[in-house]
Amino acid sequence: MNKNSNDLSAQEYRVLARKYRPQTFSDLIGQETLVKTLANALQHGRLAHAFVLTGVRGIGKTTTARIIAKGLNCVGEDGQGGPTINPCGMCSNCLSITEDRHVDVLEMDAASRTGVDDIREIIDGVRYKPVAARYKIYIIDEVHMLSKNAFNALLKTLEEPPENVKFIFATTEIRKVPITVLSRCQRFDLRRISIEDLINLFSAICEKENIKADSEALRLIARAADGSARDGLSLLDQSMALTDDQISPELVQKMLGLGDKKELFDLFEEVMQGNLPEALSRVGNLNALGSDPLQIAQDLLEITHLVTKFKVASKVVGEIVTDLEIERGNYLATKLPMVQLGRCWQMLLKGVGEIQQASSQLAALEMVLIRLAYLAEPNKPDETVERANLDIKKKVNVSQINSDETSKQEITILESRSNELSHPQGLRDIAFADIVDLFEKKREGVIHSKLVTKVRLVSVAACRLEIMETNEIDNKFAVQVSKLLGEWTGQDWMVSVVRREGEKTMQQQMLEKERSMKSVAAQDPLVARIIETFPGATINTIRPLLDGDLNQKRTEVKSDEEESMDKE
Repeated sequence: MNKNSNDLSAQEYRVLARKYRPQTFSDLIGQETLVKTLANALQHGRLAHAFVLTGVRGIGKTTTARIIAKGLNCVGEDGQGGPTINPCGMCSNCLSITEDRHVDVLEMDAASRTGVDDIREIIDGVRYKPVAARYKIYIIDEVHMLSKNAFNALLKTLEEPPENVKFIFATTEIRKVPITVLSRCQRFDLRRISIEDLINLFSAICEKENIKADSEALRLIARAADGSARDGLSLLDQSMALTDDQISPELVQKMLGLGDKKELFDLFEEVMQGNLPEALSRVGNLNALGSDPLQIAQDLLEITHLVTKFKVASKVVGEIVTDLEIERGNYLATKLPMVQLGRCWQMLLKGVGEIQQASSQLAALEMVLIRLAYLAEPNKPDETVERANLDIKKKVNVSQINSDETSKQEITILESRSNELSHPQGLRDIAFADIVDLFEKKREGVIHSKLVTKVRLVSVAACRLEIMETNEIDNKFAVQVSKLLGEWTGQDWMVSVVRREGEKTMQQQMLEKERSMKSVAAQDPLVARIIETFPGATINTIRPLLDGDLNQKRTEVKSDEEESMDKE
């Protein structure tokens, strides 16, 4: 009897993410803007025919779509109600939608049904009126996975659907949805759920499940969830399965492979001080206790970010932080310079990728920390290393060039300009023309040609270039430019393609300048006399006058005047 009871209990168990799935708009957390918009739309009869919900995974897009479907089709317990922001959850429509068996509410997974034939089923179905509900509602999840032809097939129906048909799309990749589809929908961006809201949600669920949980443990789970309610509930479910007594911070740290926060702060401080023996010893201890090397690197990244925020804007630290983090974060912020924190962030960010690819993650982590500690030592600044590398490069370049003096001068000019661009001051004063010249000197002919003839500049600043998006200028081109500039200057460049109006291309600007110069030249008395003397003559090129040319012109003009005086 007991055995059968246990088997039945196991079969009936539902994971927390399903058991506590929101059923009404009041159950949604962190989406106040969406709820308010829909409430006003229902109240004033301004309900759109199509919605698109976007946000990170596990934030509640599909759940929200089902709640919207219930709100539109709810008839109330008495069967006389209309569309409402607070569905009753008791009428036949609400119950059927909750149990995913309503004949007029159709869900389609676009990840597995991507073709035109699947969309044709929808197009054929919209012609028929709802069977049992007020509206026939189509919920298409992961809509960005539809093929291009499938999107095109849907456009006309989406633009002018029947009055009793509503479309609700959900996607995590809004950029992959064609703009022609987005323009026909009312868009809602579901925000990441804050750590505070997640902690409150987890605490309420633990109380309902009769599970004791430490607030610090719930905070660790909320941070690991990264704004996703489903991910957080899955971790909470896992932590409940690991204990019969209480969810403690130590249990969550072990489950997630996290290190003790105090130990991590100590490790960070030792690395920043250049104390390698102690730092490597702490890493070994953390690894022996079960901390994952990759997670240690990510935790150090988080500490770097926290300390930097305390240094530049302590009042806007947007996370729920513990007393330990406040104390240690403020202390380290006063001790560490901004340059060192920035360098630490860049190296750890690069190190995370190295650790992921390494066969021995512990060894990779130790090498990352060794590099950090070395650069942190005051007697071994990285400027010395860079200077040595620069000298080596110069020697190699000199050995490869021709002995011709002109070639040597060209190489010297190129090196000088590259050094100027790699210097922070040079980057602050950089102009777009300098960037174009650099591509010409580096013999990148294809990109140089596009920069001159196709690129319309929006803005340029230190290590940042914004260019206007066109049919021929896209993100792929921006990546190429960014990569090459980074290699040549030794700085991280951000080249962005934006949808803002830019300047005219350099070619257009040069043509306009040439036309202006020709117009001015045509007004010169000598040029005007030549054009008058030779009908059909045109000005082809403009070049600046040399001193000899100017003297010759003056002599010619003077001779003409003397000849006129003699005739008189």
